Amino acid sequence: MSSPESTLLQSWHHNARAWTEAVRSGAIESRRQVTDQAMLLAVMGRQPERVLDLGCGEGWLLRALAERGVDALGVDGDPTLIEAAREAGSSPAQVASYEDLVEAKVDIGRDYDLICANFSLLHQDIIPLLAAMHALLVPGGALVIQTLHPWSVAAGDYQDGWREETFDGLQGDWQPMPWYFRTLSSWLNALDMAGLQLTGLREPQHPQSPVPQSLLMIAERRG
Repeated sequence: MSSPESTLLQSWHHNARAWTEAVRSGAIESRRQVTDQAMLLAVMGRQPERVLDLGCGEGWLLRALAERGVDALGVDGDPTLIEAAREAGSSPAQVASYEDLVEAKVDIGRDYDLICANFSLLHQDIIPLLAAMHALLVPGGALVIQTLHPWSVAAGDYQDGWREETFDGLQGDWQPMPWYFRTLSSWLNALDMAGLQLTGLREPQHPQSPVPQSLLMIAERRG
């Protein structure tokens, strides 16, 4: 029986083309109306010169940053998504699994002013990856994480554990995707154990929605 971690990776490989189409067509309403802009504002608000987009997907954020004169590199574990990013004229993008990054098997540079992870931290054991990212930041550099808001998606079960995304309502050939739900305190503990200090927390919300669309955390390198 496959582990949730391996099924998560397999689902991204299967869903890569459908995901690219969904993002580029604006089919995901929360992204179109709220969360894409929230991430872009958080990144540009720090006026970075060098940015690493961790789990860059098909490269929408890379293209947005390039348009604003920011030097950015994207990494993602799925070759199909990296190919889509490159074909769309995104900033440099390369294939690198999170395991590769933790074990420093690939050279993606260092001394980044900012590293962003936009809905891309979906596995259970994120602390080694966060620690690896800490080492790539300049002193005073920051990690910007946008993720599902735990209060909005808890569905009455507010404890860490695996959940499943079925992509209902989106057109295309989708495979269900496991993802790891963590509480707010779990997020903050993970940041602390990786040597990062929370300096900002936002809850992007559409004015016509009663619940936040995401949780956005800004954590700076400590020490």
